[in-house]
Amino acid sequence: MALTGGSGLTPFAKKSVLSTNYIDFTSADANSANWAQQYIPEVYEAEVERYGNRTIGGFLKMVGAEIPMTSDQVVWSEQNRLHVSYEALTLTAAGALAALPTTNVLAVGQTILVIKADGSASAKAYVSAITNGTTVAIKGYSKSVSEIHALVGATGVKVFVYGSEYKKGTDTTAVSVEPSFTQFSNKPIIIKDKYEVSGSDASQIGWVEVTTEGGDSGYLWYLKGEGETRLRFEDYLEMAVIEGEKKSGNGDVPTGIEGTEGLFSAVSGRGQVDNAYAGALSEFDDILKGLDKEGAIEENMLFLNRVTALAFDDMLAGLDGGNTGAGSAYGVFNNDQQMALNLGFSGFRRGSYDFYKTDWKYLNDASTRGIAADASVNGILVPAGTSTVYDQSLGQNIRRPFLHVRYRASEADDRRMKSWLTGSVGGAATSSLDAMEVHFLSERCLCVQGANNFVLFT
Repeated sequence: MALTGGSGLTPFAKKSVLSTNYIDFTSADANSANWAQQYIPEVYEAEVERYGNRTIGGFLKMVGAEIPMTSDQVVWSEQNRLHVSYEALTLTAAGALAALPTTNVLAVGQTILVIKADGSASAKAYVSAITNGTTVAIKGYSKSVSEIHALVGATGVKVFVYGSEYKKGTDTTAVSVEPSFTQFSNKPIIIKDKYEVSGSDASQIGWVEVTTEGGDSGYLWYLKGEGETRLRFEDYLEMAVIEGEKKSGNGDVPTGIEGTEGLFSAVSGRGQVDNAYAGALSEFDDILKGLDKEGAIEENMLFLNRVTALAFDDMLAGLDGGNTGAGSAYGVFNNDQQMALNLGFSGFRRGSYDFYKTDWKYLNDASTRGIAADASVNGILVPAGTSTVYDQSLGQNIRRPFLHVRYRASEADDRRMKSWLTGSVGGAATSSLDAMEVHFLSERCLCVQGANNFVLFT
């Protein structure tokens, strides 16, 4: 009897000994080991689905894509803001703006808005002189500089340029502003797992009726452990790039172990983190204000744990007579509300944004982040659609989903998801080992582009 290493397990409607429905119930577990005994007591034929669908994968399939690459690193560049603005400046009573960076591009003749640190007051001003490149003298249009100083304060002042004004017949003093970008990179990690069964145990043939996580039903013959190892490894492929973290600071992992930037790490470092939302509409509106300041992506997907999902439900129940879907579009799902509901999403609209909300099993499962004491991540908001970035390898602008996986692949080897057999059992015959070993391997990383548009609920 030969086993195929890459096709997985599929129950068969009849009790047939096939390579595709070969399972194993032997393990080190005391309860499972009883299956290997010669005399099996009264045993229920059907396996009890004690935990329902145990896989937690599927998140990246909903919101991203998988794209091959050939290098050890993926590098991309993201645009910086278009307009000139500065924060955390100081303003003297004499009208001197200080604490500007050495790359200051303010110039005489520009018109600016001077804003108080908390945004509660502002005044229009004119740039009248530049000293040493980093000290700017201003004059007020309707207020004196001393009045502007009293209005907006001395520290934490914000400034942005909204135009310019010159006298007749004068030359321009404007500074040439070179467009800039920020470069990001990530590297793939190698993920491995293995399942092993001895030749003696592989010779047993027994039957069990199952319904798999994929929806198939029928009979498998013992060695079911291989199928469960495969399911667990497929979950690892997703969890590794969600939870991944790069080596930094006082990290003391072994040499050669560098880590990778996962979803939570990327959004914590480059995105928006909200720890205030508890179900109040005003708190949600604060999140919208944060989106307004960034890319203002119209369509967004919410993946939430149970507590946060219920908080959203309670908030929406008080709006529009409880009709939470009123006015919502379903563009992400070809504008088909039924398609969205079939995938577990419900939609609502607030302001100029559409949101599609669903529970994320990964945050609810007791064997992962569903631990009662763990509230470090309550959910995440992911923008839908694509972003335009400059790919350093291709040397051109490309459009990619905001969230996508890159995996190593070439003409000789595809490392997206590899599996192979070794040993002398199950048709492998590659060594003298009296066992069959099923190996799994993948090499991948996650690209989180435009992380400023993501929101992590903590």
